[in-house]
Amino acid sequence: MTVARRSVAEPLLAVLRELAQDSALGLDPDRITLDTRLETDLGLDSLGRTELIARLEQALGVRLPDEAVLAATGRDLLALAELARPTADSTSIAEAEAGAGLEDGIQADAAAESASASAASGFAPDLAPNRVRHSDAGTLAQATTLPEVLDWHLERHPERTHILLYGSDDAVRPISYARLAQGAAAVAAQLQAAGLTSGGAVALMLPTGSDYFFGFFGILHAGGIPVPIYPPARPEQLEDHLRRHAGILDNAGAQILITVPEARTVARLLRTWVPSLRTVLTLAAGPDSGQVPAAGRARSCADSVALLQYTSGSTGQPKGVILSHADLLANIRAMGAAVAVRPDDCFVSWLPLYHDMGLIGAWLGSLYFGVPLVSLSPLAFLARPRRWLQAIHDHRGTLSAAPNFAYELCLKRIRDDELTALDLSCWRRALNGAEPVSADTLARFATRFAACGLRAEAMAPVYGLAEAAVGLTFPPPQRGPRIDCIDRYHLGRAGRARPLACDDADAMQMVSCGSPLPGYRLRVVDQHGHALPERTEGRLLFQGPSATRGYYRNAEATSKLLRDGWHDTGDRAYLADGELYLTGRVKDMIIRGGRNLYPYELEQAVGNLPGVRKGCVVAFAATDPRHGSERLILVAETREREPARRETLQHTVRERATDILGLPPDEIVLAPPRAIPKTSSGKLRRGSTRERWLAGQLASAPAPPAWQFLRVAAAGLAARAGGWIRGLPSRLYAGYAWGVFLLLAPGVWLGILLLPRPAWVWALIRAGIRLLRALTLVPLEVSGRAHLPAPGASFVVAANHQSYLDAMALAEALAQPIAFVAKRELATRPLLRLPLQRLGTVFVERFDLLRSAADAGRFEAALQQTRVLGFFPEGTFREQPGLLPFRMGAFLAAANAGVPVLPVAIRGTRELMCGSRFFPRPGRASVIIGPPLQPRGRDWKAAIDLRDRTRAFIEAASGEPPSTR
Repeated sequence: MTVARRSVAEPLLAVLRELAQDSALGLDPDRITLDTRLETDLGLDSLGRTELIARLEQALGVRLPDEAVLAATGRDLLALAELARPTADSTSIAEAEAGAGLEDGIQADAAAESASASAASGFAPDLAPNRVRHSDAGTLAQATTLPEVLDWHLERHPERTHILLYGSDDAVRPISYARLAQGAAAVAAQLQAAGLTSGGAVALMLPTGSDYFFGFFGILHAGGIPVPIYPPARPEQLEDHLRRHAGILDNAGAQILITVPEARTVARLLRTWVPSLRTVLTLAAGPDSGQVPAAGRARSCADSVALLQYTSGSTGQPKGVILSHADLLANIRAMGAAVAVRPDDCFVSWLPLYHDMGLIGAWLGSLYFGVPLVSLSPLAFLARPRRWLQAIHDHRGTLSAAPNFAYELCLKRIRDDELTALDLSCWRRALNGAEPVSADTLARFATRFAACGLRAEAMAPVYGLAEAAVGLTFPPPQRGPRIDCIDRYHLGRAGRARPLACDDADAMQMVSCGSPLPGYRLRVVDQHGHALPERTEGRLLFQGPSATRGYYRNAEATSKLLRDGWHDTGDRAYLADGELYLTGRVKDMIIRGGRNLYPYELEQAVGNLPGVRKGCVVAFAATDPRHGSERLILVAETREREPARRETLQHTVRERATDILGLPPDEIVLAPPRAIPKTSSGKLRRGSTRERWLAGQLASAPAPPAWQFLRVAAAGLAARAGGWIRGLPSRLYAGYAWGVFLLLAPGVWLGILLLPRPAWVWALIRAGIRLLRALTLVPLEVSGRAHLPAPGASFVVAANHQSYLDAMALAEALAQPIAFVAKRELATRPLLRLPLQRLGTVFVERFDLLRSAADAGRFEAALQQTRVLGFFPEGTFREQPGLLPFRMGAFLAAANAGVPVLPVAIRGTRELMCGSRFFPRPGRASVIIGPPLQPRGRDWKAAIDLRDRTRAFIEAASGEPPSTR
């Protein structure tokens, strides 16, 4: 049953106008229509939207879906209301219009929601057997990769519940370890069918749901690297969202983007910006839609990249933090020790899975320790914050984490009468991190929810960053928050955290984030890198087993991150009694009048003023081009439009800022809602706000979504066109090179088949190669020809493999017939098979092993006929530099025949024609021939010795780094 359209429109508009009037927006109610934008025109933030939804549900007698939180206009809410289901015990619309009180309706809806959640809690008793015994911990500690962790659970308890996933209908769906593995296999099959190459990046742009869990492990099983990014949420932010994501995908070199069907149009637009993006993929219906055989699953090792976690970009462009399997497992184990994980624990989380706190801390941590994860979507929490605490109550959750704003949202949106139905005595660790922690929030949350059994000691402020995987400092397991009251002015002028009585007017409350995790170290240094004593503020550095190796494809940022064996956090802090107290971001610090000023305290104080949007205030220093000097700018979002009220508000803001700073800001900007950009995790982007202020864009509201979409599309096409023009010389050269090749190739091909003598054939081949090089302006430098064995001697050539051009380089450099060993697939192509057969090529299925006596006989026959057998022991090549593992075929052949191996290093051919794209480029190549290596026996050990000596020469001469693959 749905609500009739005519019955909904008028009361919906009435509620919208009433809320605008109650919020003192200063708007004429008659000017508010169904097309009025909730954010841009009315300035409704998350709190305002949840209030609006609560009023609408009571007035209309319906239960709106969680997506109503993201509605752009009243008309969008109307469409959702038409499809909404009536509440079980709601009053009718007629009764609501006749004046039924809002309070009764809200209480009735809360009761219905509680009943729904309680019904779902039938899964809670099933969680008891899902724990990992302490006796198993040592075995699990031997796992070196995330797939090995999942395999460990599959071997012991495949049908146990791993995740309890809340859907949009509040139904709870269990995901067992077996179902996770099956779903991952299905995704891996789709990715491999889509052409994912080993080590290729795959972006996950999905909401919280089973597809996300399946997708993440499916990428790992297919040999890819997951790149979590957040889905587009608000239409008003579409342009900013697409531009930032295009930068992420381009930096990652993403080959495939996995998203929901509804986002395919937006996702395809990203392809105009990201040349590497081949496919936009939506996942199959379920885990049984396809599977990858166990033998076909890509293998990974501890040092393999398991995740590219892009930083939120609160102070600049996002950077891709490289995290290996070893990094993730080291951090998870350390956090587990810090919170003293127990077999009876249960983690409840609504944190987004694209954020490290939700992905690593909540999900992968739960996976490793075998504790159940109760997973809600962020949207479910924002729409009804009580769901979070209700889930802790229902499932007896012991661990949960959230940013500071979430605790504030619970304080504001959960009514006193709802506390009686909550039992939070099970909640032993309420972790608070990912943004600055407020001492006031900690105290008020502990006090208010003490009536629900919450212990004050459960509150646990923590600190971490993506460069450490996620966690860095935690308080002791059995202790509550520690607050340090210090003199704010002494900190600003002298950089010393001098203790002060907390009731002193100049006192500033600093929250301890605890001590370093086991195996981690902290250091606070001055501008010269010298260590500072306790209670002295400086730059925070860290060391630890999960410290990232750097930022992906960003050498400049990596060089700034690494400092003499330490990692720079980009934060300023001080240490006291071994515990960490953060003072602010380095880039956010403002120096005025000899004082170091940090924006956070000022922003919080101004955000609490009536008329200012809380959490939407930014302070920064910028050089004004009009005045030529650095100025202190304070930007505050407000819904106020009436000039007199804005003038009064600006005066109030200036007074509050002067009280905090001791001096007034140079400029105060009252901006419309959504003028200040934020990261995906809700952090203020001060750098972007500064750029918008310098460009004079803070006073204007965001453009309509359709116009943003067109702007991004046009910019993407322009970028593509510019790239095509810049690449035109390369394309012209590639076309010319292929033209020359196609002119020469037929004659050489016929000569190979028709010339009667092998010496004439090889002379023709070398002449053709030299002519091709001369016409395409590619020089070839050959060194070490003195090491060539005497004519007629038998030997095996082993060379590194960079490109399809390597065989031609060897043929010219060695100047004698060579019987190459090649994969059998080439024999299925007549144009290649005929000349290769004439040249004595040996075709094998897998030439890293001599599979049979017949294969061994063919190798010996080739040596007797041509005297020279040519191998590329890597077996294949790839675009990225790096020597792959050597296969044993070449060295077994040499040892068995008692002939030497001639090591050859090839350089430059990868740059001439990279990978399998058949796009030649100008450049130069060189071939370095090493001294022959005699076998020291005819057994396996002798072959291993030949392999190692050959690899040592090639590694040194080619300049290729060893590969971990």
